[in-house]
Amino acid sequence: TDEEVEMVVVGYPRKLDNTASEALIYVNPFVKKLKKEFPQMGIELIDERFTSKMAFQSMIQGGVKKEKRKDKGLIDKVSATIILQSYLESQSGFNNNF
Repeated sequence: TDEEVEMVVVGYPRKLDNTASEALIYVNPFVKKLKKEFPQMGIELIDERFTSKMAFQSMIQGGVKKEKRKDKGLIDKVSATIILQSYLESQSGFNNNF
């Protein structure tokens, strides 16, 4: 069966003091374009502070070798997984202390 995409979860970069991060110059136009191209689709912005640090710790706990932990692409993938997991848990009422 084909499933329709109903929601896009986007990591929203903020600084520790909750002010806008420099990366918002990339995120905001992306979100604006998504809304224009897919007006019926929901877009959820999720705070991505600490996700890189959490991803790195997760990789250490998972036994990922030191050399692989230096791979920014891998850290970004694990961070994206954490962001999505955070969103899903917020929707189900489940909290795993993220």
